[in-house]
Amino acid sequence: MRPPVSSLSTRFTESVIREMTRLILLRHGERGINLAQGFPDFAAPQELKEAACAAIMADVNQYAITWGDPLLRAAIAAKYARPYGMQVDPDRQVPVCCGATETMIASLLAVLERGDEVIILEPFYENYGPDCLISGASPRYVPLRPPHWDVDADELAAAFTARTRAIIVNTPHNPTGKVFSRDQLGLIARLCVEHDTLAITDEIYEHMVYSGEHVPLATLPGMAKRTITINGLSKTFSVTGWRLGYAVAPPPITDALRKIHDFLTVGAAAPLQRAAVTALQLPDSYYHDLLAAYRQRRDHLVETLRLAGFTVYPPDGAYYVMTDISGLGDAGDVEFVRHLIEEAGVAAVPGSSFYAEPELGRTQVRFAFPKRLATLEAARERLVGMRAGAAPG
Repeated sequence: MRPPVSSLSTRFTESVIREMTRLILLRHGERGINLAQGFPDFAAPQELKEAACAAIMADVNQYAITWGDPLLRAAIAAKYARPYGMQVDPDRQVPVCCGATETMIASLLAVLERGDEVIILEPFYENYGPDCLISGASPRYVPLRPPHWDVDADELAAAFTARTRAIIVNTPHNPTGKVFSRDQLGLIARLCVEHDTLAITDEIYEHMVYSGEHVPLATLPGMAKRTITINGLSKTFSVTGWRLGYAVAPPPITDALRKIHDFLTVGAAAPLQRAAVTALQLPDSYYHDLLAAYRQRRDHLVETLRLAGFTVYPPDGAYYVMTDISGLGDAGDVEFVRHLIEEAGVAAVPGSSFYAEPELGRTQVRFAFPKRLATLEAARERLVGMRAGAAPG
């Protein structure tokens, strides 16, 4: 008898991050503290909410153009011209999708053939591996090692083969918070040019950089014609549920990406696209205040985790903290995280979910800090109250 499901669907698990959210809700309801999934527990900007309400009241309720509201695409192009000097044609280079998540899978489906290889820097955001498999490609992993999560130049160079079609670069990086320097990105760019390889970048945390600078890979020599830059509104504007993402890519790739996107989802929500124009036109002071607030949250959580006995790798960007739990008992990451949920009412993510070989993340746990300071203070009370003596194993 033929199996009821495809063999593809058995090659990866459901999202562990989203699973942790469900577990904390099931066990503790609203009293649980979710430091697992990266979504804020505070409000989106008032201007953005009012713009969404205004768009709905103005009856912007039907399909937008499949690849995005023209006003939004123009705002995205302007966004890249201001700080980065990128000349982006909003009509030929900008598809709008349903979140950066759909933008990534649509991008991969648009450029990959079965049997291609995609280089992924590990640990990695858990979607990248399954996305490659769904696209018919084979992921090839290159390690980032703590404490600085640097990539070894020789190991990276060795990963490029005749089958390499693309490399996925996430900066600022989830889960580690690494911000790739201009020199590190230059190494990636040189290898891409040398091997005629595409770069697909996930830059969703570009405005959360605490040390260093955010450098779009597409701005480096030779990369504008071979880079798909992926971004979105979820993190910067605290609207993870709106599912608004977009890409900036060379016209031939954009044309293919638009077709894939069209048959995946048709289009993102029309009134929310119109509201996003307002978001992208907010003044520079918004981004300054955003960064200052996240820096305060980062410092608070880093101190909490140190007080609780974790080995902490302070992030230079994004809104996550990777830790090592070796000093907190013999439990592996999954058992440890489930113990935190059960006993402390605090959810985190087991490090193994960020590795192709789970054993590599057995001693690592990731915490997220896009939360109100009151939430982070409550988490401190619970985590420090547990300390090492209450850890499993």
